[in-house]
Amino acid sequence: MPDKEISVCEEKNFDTLFNSHYESARNYLYYKCGDLQQAEDIVQDAFVKIWKQCADIIYATAKSLIFKICNNALLNEFAHKKVVLRYEAIPRDDKDHESPDFILETEEFKNKLEQAIANLSVKEREVFLLSRIDKKTYKEIAEITGITVKAVERRMSHAFINLRKMLGNDLKI
Repeated sequence: MPDKEISVCEEKNFDTLFNSHYESARNYLYYKCGDLQQAEDIVQDAFVKIWKQCADIIYATAKSLIFKICNNALLNEFAHKKVVLRYEAIPRDDKDHESPDFILETEEFKNKLEQAIANLSVKEREVFLLSRIDKKTYKEIAEITGITVKAVERRMSHAFINLRKMLGNDLKI
């Protein structure tokens, strides 16, 4: 049966969409915003929207629609909340065996790196984190973001250039 005849409204088809794309969409959003709970909430809301509008959705285009809904929702939330990555400072009790200078340098670099990543454009940060954290290929990133592989390459190149400018010789990617 051709994809356009597959109904998103059939529970088994919807379950297949959910099981196939939930984790990837959640990770995509997590790398954009830095807040796992926020990412999970947005993806769940996206699937609720897909379910409510299932009669109007073509199964073959559902994946890209899921990512589009997720991205738009996140952009709306960005108006209310800044990227959390640079604000996450988890106190650790296991630092006793390291010198205070080493601990300070490590914390400073961590903060500097998080700040540099947060200062990348949304597009650069998105492809950089999908590549470096989620280990996605450029082709997979292109599919997720709806851009060409060449555009992914350009964004990664710009991300590297900008990170090197912000971090100087401290950065080894």
